[in-house]
Amino acid sequence: MENFHEQLVLLPDYLSAHLLISMLALATGIAMSVPTAIVIAKWWRKGQWAVLTAAGVIQTVPSIAMLALMVLVFGIFGFLPAFIALMLYSILPILRNTTTAIASVDPSMTEAARGLGMTPWQSLWRVELPLAMPVIIAGVRTATVWVVGIATLSTPVGQPSLGNYIFAGLQLRNGVAVGFGVIAAAALAVVLDSLIALLQQGVEGRVRWKTFTSLALLVVLVGGGLLLPMANGLFKVERKAVASTQADATPTAAPGVGTIRIGAKTFTEQYILADLIARRLNAAGIKTDKSEGLGSGTGFDALADDNINIFVDYSGTIYANYMKREDIQPAWFVQNAAAGWLATMHDIHAMGSLGFENAYALAMTRQRAEELGIKTIADLAKHADELSIAGDYEFFGRPEWYKLRDAYGLNFNEKIPMDSTLMYEAVYQGKVDVITAFSSDGRIAAYDLVVLKDPRHAFPPYDAMLLLSPDISDNPAVIDALQPLVGGIPLKLMQQANQRVDVDGQTASQAAAWLDEQIGK
Repeated sequence: MENFHEQLVLLPDYLSAHLLISMLALATGIAMSVPTAIVIAKWWRKGQWAVLTAAGVIQTVPSIAMLALMVLVFGIFGFLPAFIALMLYSILPILRNTTTAIASVDPSMTEAARGLGMTPWQSLWRVELPLAMPVIIAGVRTATVWVVGIATLSTPVGQPSLGNYIFAGLQLRNGVAVGFGVIAAAALAVVLDSLIALLQQGVEGRVRWKTFTSLALLVVLVGGGLLLPMANGLFKVERKAVASTQADATPTAAPGVGTIRIGAKTFTEQYILADLIARRLNAAGIKTDKSEGLGSGTGFDALADDNINIFVDYSGTIYANYMKREDIQPAWFVQNAAAGWLATMHDIHAMGSLGFENAYALAMTRQRAEELGIKTIADLAKHADELSIAGDYEFFGRPEWYKLRDAYGLNFNEKIPMDSTLMYEAVYQGKVDVITAFSSDGRIAAYDLVVLKDPRHAFPPYDAMLLLSPDISDNPAVIDALQPLVGGIPLKLMQQANQRVDVDGQTASQAAAWLDEQIGK
């Protein structure tokens, strides 16, 4: 029941954000598509094929790829890339339906309009568009369902939506969270589709009560949804129940500190750490917000641009991916080099290591490793052409993979990118032979996996580093609140916290509360 309440508290904010991005994108798509369709249907028919083909090409780009492309093209995190991508996806059905509807108007109707002395513009507004309106609305209806569904994928680029439930729930194995996201997104799409269908029936049949009722209900639904966060007092009891685990007393607000946004990547440890950081800041009277489900590159760029303020990243990721360093150095050197580069190049303050390393490592089930006599990655290379390997979405495109592959001559029979949460069960069930595990993951011990030794040190060290964005890099209230976390989380403690979520079924919030108690101070 506590898990249900925790998800319910999040619903107003997620639903409101989802509605906002969806409806603005859809409204902009309508504003662009309908005039364009009128022009190419009435006065520029030679351009019709080119315009519709261009819109069709946009539609062929996978939605998650389109969102990622918007981030790369505009270099912006959050609302804008998601808005642009969704707007582009809304164009084709509206454009195509509007063009077809206007072109299909009975010529005798337009001739009759001219016979009555109407100008071309009067004929368009009084005759052609009213006749075409049911088909145009059908296009809007299709676009609405598409946009509402695709909006759930905006979470990885930093735009909150109902997708936050799904991405976090998948990582944390939280079926309640996934269910909230799926049901809420589906229900929203069905309700909007039904209301627009009613509007279409009213316009087509000239039934005024249907037209006005559907428009009124749409206004109530969208307007009420956008205002939900303001009315979130309805969930005051549940919010207090969650907040009571974060602090024993209501803190006095810290002077001169606004809301701090905490970023998190797409795996369990990051969700726990983001919640832990929020607890520490809340206890110091600092308001927080979380932006979860980010990719490594997206999160780093957001931190450097102050779109998020706090981020836990790993020294090896900074050293290899951002600094483009390939030399092998000890952990202290990599951490100090990363901290210096962050400060010099991006004005990011690295407060220090949290006290543990979460390194990439290749892992197999103990039984499979013993069958093949594999103890090191060098041993693995002898069998790689007969084996399959699974890695998280990023791994096979990261410099660490290329360095590892070249250092050992790895040539796997199959490379399978998958969600990091599912990798462990996949190797445990024999679906794949090897996975790219994380050394602080509690499932290594739970599934009796063997971590293969790396004698050539192809993987750099990966100390978890607490990073502050330029805007708060020297903020004393934030630094004082978070200082106890630096060096305060040994590897065994982080493994136990991760295991509480991944194996024992606790929520990230519960694991963070436990971790907070263990750290003390």
